[in-house]
Amino acid sequence: MGGAGFWDDQGAAQKVLARIKANKGLIERWQKANEELEELSLLLELAEEEEDESTAREVAEGIRGLDGLIGGMELEFLLGGKDDQKGALLTIHPGAGGTESQDWAQMLMRMYLRWMERRGYQASVLDLQPGDEAGIKSVTIEAKGEYAFGYLKAESGVHRLVRISPFDANRRRHTSFASVWVYPEVEDSIEVKIEDSDLKIDTFRASGAGGQHVNKTSSAVRITHLPTGIVVQCQSERSQHRNRENALKVLRARLYSHYQERKEKERSNRESQKKKIEWGSQIRSYVFHPYSLVKDHRTGLEKGNVQAVMDGEIDEFIEAWLRKPPSA
Repeated sequence: MGGAGFWDDQGAAQKVLARIKANKGLIERWQKANEELEELSLLLELAEEEEDESTAREVAEGIRGLDGLIGGMELEFLLGGKDDQKGALLTIHPGAGGTESQDWAQMLMRMYLRWMERRGYQASVLDLQPGDEAGIKSVTIEAKGEYAFGYLKAESGVHRLVRISPFDANRRRHTSFASVWVYPEVEDSIEVKIEDSDLKIDTFRASGAGGQHVNKTSSAVRITHLPTGIVVQCQSERSQHRNRENALKVLRARLYSHYQERKEKERSNRESQKKKIEWGSQIRSYVFHPYSLVKDHRTGLEKGNVQAVMDGEIDEFIEAWLRKPPSA
């Protein structure tokens, strides 16, 4: 930090400081764990020598706390991928089924926003297309914070809902699907070459709520990257300029992932995961009726409290996926 020119690029300097802070925090937690282990070892010896049940209970409680502390550090070590420490861009699209699946997509959006709030991440809705009657046709959410991509990458795939439909007058059970895809946020220091001649930029009137300004001006922006065919759009801001900036941010992230996959010959693996949004392709099922259950089909983890999961309590599913052996 004391080197010449370190502060010339404030953005890069802040990233270095953030990384130093994160590493310092990890070292401090490791030191704390070692200190607690030594203290618990002494207490255990004392409890055994004096046959003190009260001290033994204190040791047992301390071991549970220490186990949680070590488990959290162990999980961070699992997040060692190239992009794991970055922020994330999360997109949700409903499957076939009209209003029913669009409502399910909106329920998932709420679940992830609640999870981001619980984690202390800064969440911004970059683009949201409301459904025709209810729910959403698509949404793109930006999550800013340490390891946002590392955790959220566990959520990529198809999510299935089984419930009594509130849109069915006959109260029949319906099955709905929605896809979730997660991309690492691209830092400004990483060059993703985008030629103006490769872009087709369209403007249109934003749909949904927003007042007279939204209805009278073409503030929404759609950008098509002609060489790859990738299409992104943003309409959450009233300013066309801001929507263009956000759309380019999403495009840069999509292109970064696209080029990384091609460079590392992993694109086929990623694409093979993108199954059709339908029966048999889901990574997780959320059953509201005839019983209450959320099951992750990759890890086998089940939780009976569906409402808690829909309120953002998905850490157990994420952790189970991260801890799953690659060959399992």
